Amino acid sequence: MAESKEEMSPLEAKVARQIEYYFGDHNLPRDRFLKEQLQVDDGWVTLETMLKFNRLKSLTTDSSVLIAALEKSKTGLLEISEDKTKIRRSPSKPLPEQNDEYKDALKHKSVYMKGFPLETSLDEIQDWLNGKGSVENIQMRRNLQRQFKGSVFICFDTEESAKQFLERTDIKSFKDNEMLVLSREAYHAKKAEEKKQFKAETKAKVKQEKEQQQKHAEKKEMDLLLDEQSGRLLKFSGELEGVSREDFHELFSGHGNIKWVDFTRGAKEGTLLFDGKAQEAFDKAKTAHGEELKINDNTVTWQLLEGDEEKDVMKKIIEAQQGSFSRPRGRGGRGRRGRWGRGGRDQGRTQYQGKKMKFESDDEQEKKGKFKII
Repeated sequence: MAESKEEMSPLEAKVARQIEYYFGDHNLPRDRFLKEQLQVDDGWVTLETMLKFNRLKSLTTDSSVLIAALEKSKTGLLEISEDKTKIRRSPSKPLPEQNDEYKDALKHKSVYMKGFPLETSLDEIQDWLNGKGSVENIQMRRNLQRQFKGSVFICFDTEESAKQFLERTDIKSFKDNEMLVLSREAYHAKKAEEKKQFKAETKAKVKQEKEQQQKHAEKKEMDLLLDEQSGRLLKFSGELEGVSREDFHELFSGHGNIKWVDFTRGAKEGTLLFDGKAQEAFDKAKTAHGEELKINDNTVTWQLLEGDEEKDVMKKIIEAQQGSFSRPRGRGGRGRRGRWGRGGRDQGRTQYQGKKMKFESDDEQEKKGKFKII
């Protein structure tokens, strides 16, 4: 059976589709060159000019094929001049106004698809979509290097066509690749949620990194403090009923400056932190008070702390002192967390963010409920 004159050959179908794409609603508004050509001759463009377009030229270089394809096209989008040397978009089909209403309509009749192999061509996608709906435009999404990302936006002629396409069961795979198919609205909602999640994860990551940096800085400072305070701890134990912190200050008065007394009334052991070397203060006190250094006539066992035990106790003392400044003080005021005084430069007082601490007797501390800041 002879082919009807109204039937297009596969080549003519591709040619008509390509030319109508150039003059279509999606391409023409942003095609600077073609819009300039339309201004020359009342919208007419010569076939000679059209055959300079790369994709069309790759299909045919014969102007008669262009004419035959457009004569058989049923869209009515283009007109052919009487001498068949020029074409133009039909004045009866003007470009739609690019307003919000138009853009919203485009969104509702567009579909997002992802999963195409990166080497897939536009022709392959067009051929695959044949018979699956009336497609107006296919936008291949590309990265900054103009490389195909494997996803497209497909615009159909109507919103109903787009809905019918989404309901098809033969679009779930392409060349054995599983496809993600979404309405454009669903795609934008998905991307908005992903962006929100990404921001939250980024914020959490930045926070975690800052916390890690802070911990690293605090550890580094703590290690430095521990090294600086090495040899300054003297541990004591025994029957210490009735012994107060002030008793230790009196015992070592003139022999060594005590910066911190880690001792609770009624306890059987504690630790002294000296401004200088604990061994020197201990030796001087024994010379002054006797080899068996007692406190309030109580026998006491003394031990110079060293190694890991020294570091553990020193760390607890530093944290305890810092914690004492982080608690609210007076009339709802807020304490401050600061740095441990270094190198014994505070002459027996603990330096902390510009403030200094001196230790009072147990009785005075119990009355005031806090250390005195001077």
